[in-house]
Amino acid sequence: MKKEQQIAEGILANVGGKENIRKIAFCMTRVRLDLNNEGKADIQALKKINGVMGVIEDETLQIVVGPGTVNKVSDALSNLTGLAIGEVAAASDMTLEERAQINKASIKKKNNTPVKNLLRKIGNIFIPLIPGLVASGIVNGIANFAKNAGVDPTATWMQILLLLGSCIFTYLAVLVGWNTAKEFGGTPVLGAIAGMLLFNPGLADIHIFGHALIVGRGGLFGVIFAAWLMTFVEKQVRKFMPNSIDIIFTPLITILVVAILSLFVVMPVAGVVSDGITNAINAILDFGGVVAGAILSGFFLPLVMVGLHQGLTPIHMELIQKTGSTALLPVLAMAGAGQVGAALAIFVKTKNRKLKNIIKGGLPAGILGIGEPLLYGVTLPLGRPFITACLGAAVGGAFQAVMKTAASGIGVSGISLTMLIVGNKYFLYIIGLLIAYAFGFLFTYLFGFKEEMADDI
Repeated sequence: MKKEQQIAEGILANVGGKENIRKIAFCMTRVRLDLNNEGKADIQALKKINGVMGVIEDETLQIVVGPGTVNKVSDALSNLTGLAIGEVAAASDMTLEERAQINKASIKKKNNTPVKNLLRKIGNIFIPLIPGLVASGIVNGIANFAKNAGVDPTATWMQILLLLGSCIFTYLAVLVGWNTAKEFGGTPVLGAIAGMLLFNPGLADIHIFGHALIVGRGGLFGVIFAAWLMTFVEKQVRKFMPNSIDIIFTPLITILVVAILSLFVVMPVAGVVSDGITNAINAILDFGGVVAGAILSGFFLPLVMVGLHQGLTPIHMELIQKTGSTALLPVLAMAGAGQVGAALAIFVKTKNRKLKNIIKGGLPAGILGIGEPLLYGVTLPLGRPFITACLGAAVGGAFQAVMKTAASGIGVSGISLTMLIVGNKYFLYIIGLLIAYAFGFLFTYLFGFKEEMADDI
């Protein structure tokens, strides 16, 4: 039996069986399960499954199995349950008691605050786009690396690379609008229209109050708000619209109302917000230097821990659209590097075979920039190494901030980010990585790990 099949069967056995699974989804490293009755999930048993690196209890039950593996485990779960990925199971046969428990869990909403909820929703908007952003970013990185090496940019193969690399960014506003409407419960195509509206080149020919409109004013922040507004207006209109004409007049009224609001309100306000955020980030990194880099990178792992890091994606995209690169990403990427150093120190010190195997399985992904296997499988369960990993990250982040390294794309981290570094600062970025590795290792080896900690793994 394949390892992924065994993991899937182990998960199924410890979440109350297929009848208790309402929905299956996954991201880069985690299988995400919506359960009918969360009380039936045996968290400790799930953590003990060979191949499971960690379990997070949130709005969904998230089981960390690592990149690549997550796709196969999710497919196996889909086959075992008969549920397609993303499909919601029928719940008509649920008992009154089970419904009550679901309602209770919904009301409770562990670890949920308005800010966290908003960041999660923003993250959910961008998570489906990450594979495309990663692929396009790497293609752009290869093309830029080739140009810097002296390759003729008019060569056919270079033009093809540049075309491929720009595809998702050209239509990113449409994709973000679609996902925003979908996330907030609206009609996705109306959200896509919001993205098309704000980035339509024809806006430059329209004058309001004597001033020409600026194409893309407000960036992705404006798209997200306009698409949310589409969803809100659509729901309000649908409340009084007769069913017989709903399909015609609800979207028509929604588009007309939101278009006017977007041009007169959303774009100007979102533009101010976008400018404020990007200027603030650049100012913090320019004037904060060592301290800013250390704080930002040192506190990034806790954001990853609670799954809120994807909420920063629109900030990276705004920086890229306005300045051509994001100086924030190389700084934050040091969080994963500090963790790699911490894991290496534990690997050297420990005699626990199981812990060594977990680290061996997570290190390649960590070096490539996917830190969740090490986070949930090693540093976070052990406790103190999580802190020393953050300290190592802070040193690396301080270096990146001082060197002013920046990336032309997003979606990758670790050594994989090297190709996206702009200004021929590839080696400076790698030096920063090595610094974070070294200090993460040093802090953890000296005072971050004791052998008895491994007994709880």
